[in-house]
Amino acid sequence: MSAPAIDWDAVTREATDILSRFIAIDTTNPPGNEEPAARFLADLLRADGIDDLTFYDASDQESAGRLSLLARLRGDGSAGKPLVLLNHTDVVPVERAGWDEEPFAGLVKDGVIWGRGTLDMKGMGVMELIAMLLAKRLGLALRRDLVFLAVADEEVGSGYGVEFLDQHHPEALEADFVLNEGGWGTTEVLGVKRPAFNCAVSEKGPLWLRLVAEGHPGHGSVPHSDNALSRLVRALHRIETWQRPRRVVPELAEYFVRAHRAGFLAEEPTEESIVRLGDGNPLIRAITSNTVSLTTARAGVKHNVIPAAAEATLDCRLLPGADAAAFTEELRSVIDDPKVRIEQVLESSTPPSPIDSELMAAIEDVVREHVEDAVILPGISAGFTDSRVFRRRGVPSYGFIPILLEPMEAATIHGHNERLSIENLRLGCQLMFDIVRRVCA
Repeated sequence: MSAPAIDWDAVTREATDILSRFIAIDTTNPPGNEEPAARFLADLLRADGIDDLTFYDASDQESAGRLSLLARLRGDGSAGKPLVLLNHTDVVPVERAGWDEEPFAGLVKDGVIWGRGTLDMKGMGVMELIAMLLAKRLGLALRRDLVFLAVADEEVGSGYGVEFLDQHHPEALEADFVLNEGGWGTTEVLGVKRPAFNCAVSEKGPLWLRLVAEGHPGHGSVPHSDNALSRLVRALHRIETWQRPRRVVPELAEYFVRAHRAGFLAEEPTEESIVRLGDGNPLIRAITSNTVSLTTARAGVKHNVIPAAAEATLDCRLLPGADAAAFTEELRSVIDDPKVRIEQVLESSTPPSPIDSELMAAIEDVVREHVEDAVILPGISAGFTDSRVFRRRGVPSYGFIPILLEPMEAATIHGHNERLSIENLRLGCQLMFDIVRRVCA
């Protein structure tokens, strides 16, 4: 299939302008307020004659403006059900004091676009939007529908986004394939300089828990043995020192085989060698074990009052196939205190997607054509994404942001100074369009 003639300089300028304006729409979640973002994207699509648009409003009395957008380019259906280009429009909060630039200005400076959401994941949303616009402008003869789906609320569990669609508008999730976040390209792996693109075929399951410790209140001048905060601190210490086993789940086996073949791993990838590797590598440790992160703690009303209750939140991420109920019971035995209550806030899991699908083959072919010496590493995402809802429905879904990040750039996701180079935005637009063209046209 010959590639259509495209002025990628002009497309890159357009994408840069769109992303800059997109970043300036503050969709920090909570509270979200994704409606302006959804309408911004809809206006861009309409301007190019894409008017098969559907808005899904999940707003309720507690949360307003929770709007998601679906846009569709119709195909003849000869290849099957749609390819869904999935993205979320909400972003995580910022701590402005840690930023060198204003996080919601959409600043373009020295070849870089700054701001919250450039990597997670408004940048990929723009790459998917550009692919949709180019398919329309070039009049591609589509063999399947191409769907652009920009959803709300991914960062807080998707209750107002894709989970809402799953429950109330399942027709919006009809697809043969989904392309979403969950993996991205890196300039080096395990200290070896060679471009590699992680493509997530599965992901760890979130298990968000709240610990509530109870005790007797009293005057701070008279300590006693039933202090709720002391009880919570003891529980957290036991959790922090809890040693959990590591293992390589089946979804990860091919990742390590390819990493060894590409020279990233010197040793043969046995279970033992991978466990040793995780001793000094936080990411390897995360994708080979059930993890627990203490994220918030709260107690007390006054300096001289012993609190009656104290609570903390735990962000647990379980390996594919792990049983959340069994993990919770094991945690309860580690805490070993009946006055510390465990409450479940969120639990989800996902089956894997196949490595040998049509979409995966297109991703591999396109990457090799565009990036010299690149390696594709199928694996699992340490974080959870909206892909889990599609995978539960049996729809193969892949986490693949088509950019190449330096390690220090990747560290800005959910952190300070999140940014995306214009060079990466260009690469992402090119790869995204070529993948879409191969799977749909």
